[in-house]
Amino acid sequence: MFGKKRPTPQIDKDQLELIENAQKRIRQKKGLYIHFVIFLLGAVFLIIANTVLGIGKEVTFFGKEWFLYAILAWSFFFVYHLITVFVTHKFMGKAWEKEQLEKLVAKQQVRIEALKSTLDKEEKLIVKSEVFKSEQKVKEAISTGNQELTVIVAAAENDAIGKGNKLIWHLSDDLKRFKSLTNGHHIIMGRKTFESFPKPLPNRTHVVITRQTDYKAPEGVILVNSLEEAIEASKSDVQPYIIGGGEIYKQAMAVADKIELTRVHESFDADTFFPEVDTSIWKETAHKFHNKDDKHDYEFTFLTYERK
Repeated sequence: MFGKKRPTPQIDKDQLELIENAQKRIRQKKGLYIHFVIFLLGAVFLIIANTVLGIGKEVTFFGKEWFLYAILAWSFFFVYHLITVFVTHKFMGKAWEKEQLEKLVAKQQVRIEALKSTLDKEEKLIVKSEVFKSEQKVKEAISTGNQELTVIVAAAENDAIGKGNKLIWHLSDDLKRFKSLTNGHHIIMGRKTFESFPKPLPNRTHVVITRQTDYKAPEGVILVNSLEEAIEASKSDVQPYIIGGGEIYKQAMAVADKIELTRVHESFDADTFFPEVDTSIWKETAHKFHNKDDKHDYEFTFLTYERK
């Protein structure tokens, strides 16, 4: 109808490339045909010019008449054109270019993967080296201070120790044991563990590890940035205790001398866990079982481990 535009036919990129390539081939073949016609006409003209008209009859090169070299040169350009259109295009055309490109891309991809693998290995070695250096510094801090660094923890059978920054159970005798062991000592902890207390525990020096530079704590609480610094801050205490949380426990297991573990004989849903005690490194030196009763909802065992 009037005023309605006819839709313009759309040609996608691949189709357009095929059409352009076909047009290019047609031009090449047309050029070859013209070259062939010109070659024949030129050759005939050269022969007539030399034999009939006698042009340049006296001109020779290496004992041969000049027009023979002219025909050979003419033939060379014709053969070159012929090879370009039918041979070179076939073996070194679009398909050949694409194949070569894919080979180059594949080689580059192999090199990239090899480089990534090398970088990953180097990164892991660097991380291991940094961890090793940190552990060595902590060990030096302990040895120079003549300390016995002790980890104290209550963990379930599945190594659960807490959820939502809170204890999962309430065991009266375990709390009494914790108080008895840590009384009068430095207790080292992470910021979240410290914040789980309503207030600082009496008769103990709190050493809190935090990355927050502007963290505010009550008077008497020592703030540090690492476990190494925490041990250094506790050097006046012959037996400082590490009381959590999960990440601090992981770091401490590499340098602690003793573990005071309350093993709760039940499994719990948790978001914080204690590292597995490797019995090839730790030797059990004390064991005391406690039954369930009206003050304790679960059976548990007091265990002491010392480094072999």
